[in-house]
Amino acid sequence: MLFTDLKIIKPILDALQQEGYEKPTPIQGKAIPSILEKKDLLGTAQTGTGKTAAFAIPILQNLAERQGPKSNHIKALILTPTRELAIQIEESFNAYGRNLPLRKLVIFGGVKQGSQEAALKKGVDILVATPGRLLDFIAQGIISLKNLEIFVLDEADRMLDMGFVHDVKRIIKLLPPRRQTLFFSATMPPEIQKLANSILNNPVQVEVTPVSSTAETIKQSVYFVQKEDKLGLLTHILKDHISESVLVFSRTKHGADKIARTLQKSNISAEAIHGNKSQNARQNALNNFKSGKTRVLVATDIAARGIDIDELKYVINYELSDVSETYVHRIGRTGRAGAEGTSISFVDSLDLLNLKNTEKLIGLKIPVVKDHPFHTDNLVAQKRDSNNKPMTGNASSGRPKPTQKKDVGFKKPKNKSFFRKK
Repeated sequence: MLFTDLKIIKPILDALQQEGYEKPTPIQGKAIPSILEKKDLLGTAQTGTGKTAAFAIPILQNLAERQGPKSNHIKALILTPTRELAIQIEESFNAYGRNLPLRKLVIFGGVKQGSQEAALKKGVDILVATPGRLLDFIAQGIISLKNLEIFVLDEADRMLDMGFVHDVKRIIKLLPPRRQTLFFSATMPPEIQKLANSILNNPVQVEVTPVSSTAETIKQSVYFVQKEDKLGLLTHILKDHISESVLVFSRTKHGADKIARTLQKSNISAEAIHGNKSQNARQNALNNFKSGKTRVLVATDIAARGIDIDELKYVINYELSDVSETYVHRIGRTGRAGAEGTSISFVDSLDLLNLKNTEKLIGLKIPVVKDHPFHTDNLVAQKRDSNNKPMTGNASSGRPKPTQKKDVGFKKPKNKSFFRKK
């Protein structure tokens, strides 16, 4: 199937061609025809499946085909949980709709409202917003949703995780009853399913199976290393093996900050991005990384959802995620559009089970690289307690207890010739 098979109008097809798009992803092929027919839609799809284009393309077409005289009424609202996602969604609308006279705007909190307010007063057809700033503008009388034609709730499960569900319900009460509603979520916990049932009218259901394969253009490898040696290994890789930009994934916010601080002390420019950072700090870190000002971006999975960086060649998993599908999405940040990429995963005792599950999911045995100073053959898979701490046996009680092993950080290796130069 090609985009030309989906009855998409020429201005959008021309824009897609400029973006290098030819074949729709599964969710695009399933969702676009139904949305063009103005049906409600319930989509189960993770970030990285092409979901934004799946709703942006038909929204642009529907609004362009029934566009009348310009007005200040907002016609389409896309509600998304974070500033980063909101900005990227607006960028997608701008890219696909570059040949259409539709006005697009993104609004989010954490910045002064002056410029956003001024743009709203000039008139906006498509508004991308985060819940807090949208409610703030509604309360001030700057925004009215009474003439809205299309409502998109994106990343609904993440709205729940971030505590935005009550804000979302307040916004839904302000929407006109006659509208097209598009609802997207990576998972469908009971509360999200209940919310979907309450706002959708006889929806078409589109489900995309979580991605379970990795691009052949991505060179994958595993480095067996003790937990306390990971910072040292990362520092040496970045100093002696990789000179380009690297996206590093950390399991926790605290870990991301610690990694970034350690790299900075070693004169490697690095910034961390996670949910505890302000929106300004997150966006500045992302912009610095995209521009090359910052060489290493350390991110948690939540903060990294939706990050799309062109020509990124290296991804390092400082820890493997407990969710195997996450590995595919992480390393999918590189090797895009047929380009070559490299993924390196640090595996300690806590990561062994995750490695086994990941390899089972992708159907591939990931090669182990032993040519580094911190390699160990002595890893033993460990169980974890409820706080994700390693557990060891307690001889006196027969019950496991958390280990008290400290992360001692960087250790200088005895052997300095640990990497073969390429």
